[in-house]
Parts: sequence; structure tokens; C-alpha cells
Amino acid sequence: MNPENKVYRTAIYVRLSKEDGDVAISNDKVESDSISNQRELIKEYLKSKPEIQVRSERVDDGYSGVDFNRPAFQLMIQDVKENKIDCIVVKDLSRLGRNYIEVGKYVQNIFPVLGVRFIAINDNYDSFAAKSQTDDIIIPFKNLINDAYSRDISIKIRSNLEIKRKKGEFIGSFVAFGYMKSEDIRNKIVIDEYAGKIVRDIFEWKKEGMSQQAISDKLNRMGILSPMEYKQANGLNFATSFKVNSQAKWSSQTIGRILRNEIYTGVLIQGKKTTPNYKIKKVVCKDEEDWIRIEDSHEALVSRRDFNIVQSILDADTRTAPNEEVVYLFAGMIECADCHGNMIRKTVPAGSRREGTERKYIYYVCSENKNNKTCSSHTINEKQLEEVVLLSIRSHITAVMDLERTLNFVKSYPIGKLCIKKLDARIMQNEQEIDKCNKLKVSIYEDMREGLISKEEFVQLKDEFQYRVDEATRSVGKLEQEIETILSNKGETQEWIECFKEHSSILHLTRQVVIGLIHKIYVYEDNRVFIRFRYQDKFDYTSVYVTKAKEAIDLGNEQKEAI
Repeated sequence: MNPENKVYRTAIYVRLSKEDGDVAISNDKVESDSISNQRELIKEYLKSKPEIQVRSERVDDGYSGVDFNRPAFQLMIQDVKENKIDCIVVKDLSRLGRNYIEVGKYVQNIFPVLGVRFIAINDNYDSFAAKSQTDDIIIPFKNLINDAYSRDISIKIRSNLEIKRKKGEFIGSFVAFGYMKSEDIRNKIVIDEYAGKIVRDIFEWKKEGMSQQAISDKLNRMGILSPMEYKQANGLNFATSFKVNSQAKWSSQTIGRILRNEIYTGVLIQGKKTTPNYKIKKVVCKDEEDWIRIEDSHEALVSRRDFNIVQSILDADTRTAPNEEVVYLFAGMIECADCHGNMIRKTVPAGSRREGTERKYIYYVCSENKNNKTCSSHTINEKQLEEVVLLSIRSHITAVMDLERTLNFVKSYPIGKLCIKKLDARIMQNEQEIDKCNKLKVSIYEDMREGLISKEEFVQLKDEFQYRVDEATRSVGKLEQEIETILSNKGETQEWIECFKEHSSILHLTRQVVIGLIHKIYVYEDNRVFIRFRYQDKFDYTSVYVTKAKEAIDLGNEQKEAI
């Protein structure tokens, strides 16, 4: 009924979520087909309702019905509050929303209080029409069904996305700078050759000692588009909260994010964030152990070795000196051998300016001594340190190359299978000992129950058998480790050896060489220097294998000579 032929100032409201179907996804398509269909259905219905005059049309295309904080919906509610409209028409209740509680609140409380006529066409609902006895049951029930539908869709989507992540499929909207989505394989990312070269340059410049700020300044001088501007230049509707100027430039923060991103090593990490459920859209961060990590998901732009070196640089204290683009040669690499505090680089003038003999004396001193005198100075001249480090690097490279030659010699002998066979036999003996002792423990328990031995004798024997079991178990672990050592050294020459060999002709130190080959430099009070090289554990591991293998070869040769 229309009391007193009242004219209703009406808002048409249409909505479609991404999960519901056809959402506009390109510049060629203004809106989803379903939005157009909703509009046409409403307009056709209103032809028979002359008292309903359309004053506005509100469209939420691509918004979930669970969340009522939708831009067009909020504008419509604002119009209601400002008395611009007093009637709302939707295709059905699910278009208003799929949140059972919220839809009920608007239909049963808010709209009636504000004097708003609400019409849901396909649900045959008109709030100003005479209500039937079933309306109070049917309408809430339909809202409940719509809510359940949204929950079911949410569960299915979450499950589907989780499967895609675990299969190594990329499901993000935008790819990290340096990559692009494959045109041939869905959910696959490939290298963007132009941007990928810039990423490689960034990593190389960092290894050479440049700071993040120096790298960003260099890119800006070269006129290289920042990641955001590059995406927009390629027609992507990309936006970020990091943008503060009208045109986004390279910044030290951008460089830092690139240098820390494991995606450039071929690792795809997804599922870092989530929402509590389908109704609460607040994003929360997941624990790192719950992230989905897929190795070798795509082609790497940076080797794992170079990435790890850069992480070491970033973790070190490598502030750039004033008016300098690169950090000092040993920045963040030197520690006091006693207190493990950082060594500080100091410069003092020496000689005479008047006599033209002025020069700078550069040395390193323990930071704890400089700050609070809790440690001795450990002073060492920079030039002296450079000579020691260069000599040590040359010596270690020689040792690595000698180890490689011995390793290749050992591999030429068919001793691997023989060694493993002997080790397997020893493992079997130990396992038989473990089984025997466990059976004996059961046997002496039965003897105690039958009164053949006392409780004290049982405890003593049980402890003895358990000791033998523990010893045999430890032996098995060591033997299995030896087998693993043999097997791990049966492949091609290890990458870490190549890392040192490529510097076999080194004549002087560079920041890249120091960072690439050295883990840490320790300085003692008496000017002694200890250098821990990178891959030291692999060097020691291989040395042990080579030593054992050579012993086996020598023993075999001695046996042949005896025969």
C-alpha cells in the first residue's frame, strides 16, 4: 500500500563480490555482467511502481557481502541520514549483504527507525507491504542461508588457494620487481629481462660495498623507473602505501626490500598473512613456520651464495662514511678476539703539513676499549691488516685447490662402495647388539619375577645392558654420518670450491672479495689475526673425508704389495 500517494525518493543498490562470478577485470570492461543484469531487473520492476522515483544508483562491484564497509553502500546510508532518499531497492537480500546479523539489523531495526522502505524483488519482500505471518520466519531464514553460503564459499576459496600455494603456483595480484606473470602458464612467474637486469645490478653494487642510499641515488640519476612507476608504465593498476610523492623514486627502503627478498633466489614464499575468518577482514601476520615455502619454484635472478653474502653485509654494521658511496674495506667484518666487540676504524694525521710530509695513519681499535675501557685496545694498523688478510686468502685458496686435487684423486679410486659396505656391516653388528641387549633385559625381568635373581641384581644387569644399547646406538649414528660424508662427496666439484678458485689470481683486496670469502676477522692484542673463512665447515668436512679415503687407499695398496 502507498499511503496518501506518497512519492519515494529511491536508491537502486547493486553489488557483486569477486567470489560471486563475473567481476570487471580489465580496462575494456566497465562493469560486471551481473551488475548490469541486476540494474535491468530492478528498472523493469520499477516500471509498475510510479510512486518510486530513482534519485541515485549505488554500485559495489567486487565487494564481499560479509563486510558492510563498502564505499557505495556507505554513501547510500549517508544519503538516508541526510534525508535525500527514503527507499532502497535491491535484486534480493543477498545483494544487500551475506552477514546474517548485519542484514537483520538493517532490515528489522535501522531501516524501520529511519523510515526507509526496503524492497528485495526476488525475495518478494517490501517492508511497506502487508506482512504475512511467515515473514518473520522466512526473511531471517533466507538471511541465514545467504550467510551460510558466504561461509561455504570462503572455506572453498581458502582451501583452493592453499592447494595452489603448496603446488608452487603464484596467486598474488602483482609480482615482485624483476619478474612478471607468464603468458603461457597460468600462476607461473618468469623473469622480466629489463627489470631482472636491474635487480642483478642492485645485488652486485651491494656486494661491491655501495650503501642502499647510494644505489637508489644512482638509479635515480640513470633515470630508471622505480618498481611502482615501472608497473604503472606497463599498464598495471598498482598502488602502494609506500608512495609519498606524485612520482615514486627509488629509495634506500626500496633497495633494502629487494635485497632481503628471497624470491630472487627462486624461492616462492606465500601465505604470510591471513584473516581470522570470512566475517573478520582484519589482516593478521602468520608465524614464519606456517608460511608456505617452495624451493626452485621459478628461475632465480641471484644465486643462493650471492644472496647469503648480501644478507651478511646487511646484518653487519656497514654505515657509509660521509661523502662516500661505498663502505670501507673491512666494515662490519672485524671483531675483538677477546670481548667480541666491533673494531672501530680511526684516522689520525701524521707528519708535517709545513714540510709537505703530511699523511694519514689509519688503524682499528676495540670499541669496548674506546667506549668504556673494559677491554684492551687490540690496536692494529689498517695497512698491516690488509697485508695479513691478503696473504691469508692466498694461502687458503691454495689449500682449497690442493684439497680439490686430492678429492679428484680419491674419486678416481673405486673405494666408495667398499667403504660403505664395510660401514654397513659394522652398523649391522651394532644393531644386532642392540637387539640382543633388549632381549636380555626382558629375560632378566622374568628371572627376577621367578626369584632366580634379586631386585638389586636385576637393576645392575639392566643398567649394564642399557649402557651397551646406548653405546651401540651412538656407534650407529657415527657410522651413518661417515656414510653420508662419503655419499655427499661423490658428486661434481662443490660450488664453494669454485667460489675460492675464481679468485686464484688475486693481487689486491676489494670489498667484494672480502665479503665473498671471509666470514669474520678476529684481532688479538699481540697483533695476531685469525680469519674464519666462509664455507669453513664444508672445508673441514671434505678434509675429513679425503683423509679417511686416502687411508683406505694406502691400506689397500699395502695389502696388494703383501700379496
